[in-house]
Amino acid sequence: MNTARTMSTGLAVALLASAAGLSSCASSRSADLSELGPGEEGVAIRCGRVLTVDAEDNSYSPGLILVRNGRIAYAGPDRHVPAGYAIEEQPELWAAPGMVELHAHVLCSGVDINDMVLPVNAELRVSAGMVPSNPAIRLACAGGVTTLFGIPGSGTSLGGFGIVFKAKTHATYDEAVVRDPGGMKVAQSYNPERRSGDLGATRAGLSWILEQYNEEARAMNAAGTSTPALENLQKVHSRELPVLIHSAGSDGYPAAARMWQIQNGTRAVLSHGCFDAHLTAPWLVKMGASLNVGPREIDFSSTRDGRITGVAARYLEAGARDLSLNTDSPVVPQEELFLQGAVAARYGADSYTMLRAVTIAPARVFGLDDRVGSLEVGKDADIVLRTGDPLDPRSRVERVYIDGRVEYDRRHDGQWF
Repeated sequence: MNTARTMSTGLAVALLASAAGLSSCASSRSADLSELGPGEEGVAIRCGRVLTVDAEDNSYSPGLILVRNGRIAYAGPDRHVPAGYAIEEQPELWAAPGMVELHAHVLCSGVDINDMVLPVNAELRVSAGMVPSNPAIRLACAGGVTTLFGIPGSGTSLGGFGIVFKAKTHATYDEAVVRDPGGMKVAQSYNPERRSGDLGATRAGLSWILEQYNEEARAMNAAGTSTPALENLQKVHSRELPVLIHSAGSDGYPAAARMWQIQNGTRAVLSHGCFDAHLTAPWLVKMGASLNVGPREIDFSSTRDGRITGVAARYLEAGARDLSLNTDSPVVPQEELFLQGAVAARYGADSYTMLRAVTIAPARVFGLDDRVGSLEVGKDADIVLRTGDPLDPRSRVERVYIDGRVEYDRRHDGQWF
């Protein structure tokens, strides 16, 4: 199956609607089309195609994006540009939202952050170890990935708390970080069983330790008390913060859903879902679990019939909503998140749904969709210009805007990967 042809088919309805003049979409109705005032900055980007990835999947060919003071002021059909905007003419390029990664280990350029003394580290935060704009983050930007959840490693069953940050290529910590803490990281299968000490070395012991900490956090919330070691875990239980759970296999994936989705009612996102975990997809979807698939987008080694199975396609067939993809970078290089979508589409998943799986879907399940994941009025101007289909390996990234600023320009910076 040709990826470019698949994406083109997936976009057909949106492009036909655009050709019919969909100027009444919500983004256009609320657009700010006034001229720039003193001290304001703005750029108008005219493109061959604009994929908004909004709720209506509006697409415009040709299209126009107005960026005003770092945010999107308009995304829609081409039109007259208000006074004061610098105009960028890119008639051969496609514009799409910056991609969102929920499972990244590139805070320190691919070096994991773990505390292996205890099997549970609810007090650990990765923020102190972040190196903004390190080489791995710069490559992420050049690949069109603009927002990431940087997390601890999977050496222990509760690794600690990560941060949500932008892949800016020249930034300080404060300029890059969106949310600190951004969410909690749990590892509930395989990795922590290797070296997690006494009880953490077994699946049963690992589960017992996690639930003991959960019970303590719930009790403190009920009593209105807190401790520094558990205050962020308490926020997970009050649903202020999401939790990303490293899990896989037809045994581990349902166990993670039972603990975090059903028993504790947290904003749980089950990550990985590889090996034969997709066999439990109908039950997982019925339980309402959010799924973040990767880095393996195909299953062949653990299938009983020896067939090559597209993992994302199986979850979608079961009715999964807001399915997202990950690289587990640097397991798969962070700049290849788009390729995860291409592989998932090649093995049966709808290609446009896979574009959503690396943009708006991860943003939504992590509570970031008010700022990132789609090209809509009021959101951060995180825009990626490509030579074609965002999931086609033959197209390349030409320019990346983050918060309205050019962070990567191939013609100026060269091809980074």
